[in-house]
Amino acid sequence: MKNLYLSAVVAAITVTSCGTVQSIVQNTVPYTTSVLVSSGSSASEEYSTTSSATSFAQYIGAGTDMVKNIRVISAKATASSKSVNPDLGIFKSIKIYLSGNNTNEVLVAERTDIGDNLGKTINLDPDMSKELDEIVKTGSVKARTVYVLKNKANNDTNLTITMRFTSDPIKK
Repeated sequence: MKNLYLSAVVAAITVTSCGTVQSIVQNTVPYTTSVLVSSGSSASEEYSTTSSATSFAQYIGAGTDMVKNIRVISAKATASSKSVNPDLGIFKSIKIYLSGNNTNEVLVAERTDIGDNLGKTINLDPDMSKELDEIVKTGSVKARTVYVLKNKANNDTNLTITMRFTSDPIKK
């Protein structure tokens, strides 16, 4: 009876562990990048900032060879400032592009015609039709944030972009 109980516990742990790994692979992976919008930035001028992304393999623990159909499923912009209450209404548009080593840049999320007095957080419109396997699997993902202001920036504002990715496991 003791051996039967012990075997059941070991089997349950094994099944749970495999389920956890599969859940991690199938669920979302976050990525955050920050952009400083400097005081004095002009209105109606396009600004662009590029930053490196954290390796996708760090999140799933086993590398990108275990996943496919990688897509952005959500993107959010959040403003913060040390001197004033930030408002994303200063932006006319925000676009996010991803690229990897020797890959073309892909527009993955955007928001155009941003309204006034929105507060400090808005959702961007993700392009879930874009499969990002080639970009993410290069090992060196870069995010480029492109934005246009409606009015001249009066204060430094930190713009944080948070994207969530989803993927499917590769069955071997």
